[in-house]
Amino acid sequence: MSLFHPPAPDWHLAEVNVARLKAPIGSPVVAPFADALDRINGIADRVDGFVWRHVDASGNATDTQVADDPRVIYNASTWRDGAAFETFVWGTLHARFYERRAEWFDALGSMHFAMWWVPPGHRPDVAEAMEALRSLDRHGPTSRGFGWAGLPEAVRWRQGRCVPEPA
Repeated sequence: MSLFHPPAPDWHLAEVNVARLKAPIGSPVVAPFADALDRINGIADRVDGFVWRHVDASGNATDTQVADDPRVIYNASTWRDGAAFETFVWGTLHARFYERRAEWFDALGSMHFAMWWVPPGHRPDVAEAMEALRSLDRHGPTSRGFGWAGLPEAVRWRQGRCVPEPA
């Protein structure tokens, strides 16, 4: 079970992730990332437990603006449960791209990833997702926004995370 339990057994896990590209989306610097977006999103769409992902006019989410900086990109999705999301992030080709994140993204000074529970059928809008990030950044892990440690059954993140666990 999650440290931040869903209010009901059928609730879904929502996630948001923002990142700042090292160069504009059309640049050769980030081309390996940009060129793989459709493939990675297609893998997500086929993972058992995938429910929904934010898509804008670009066909993915690269046109969605969440900051004054146009190089900040946004991603949000919902999953049947933490196990399904963990399988996608750490058990598919996505993991190899995550390992290469330093090639394409600058470090952000605030939280860039958060999860929270939503009722079935709910599609978090940009404002709700960004509030989950702000909540995690300001208050630490709560039911409004938490990280992988909020899902004790998830273990793969411990090897691939950005920051080592405190001693």
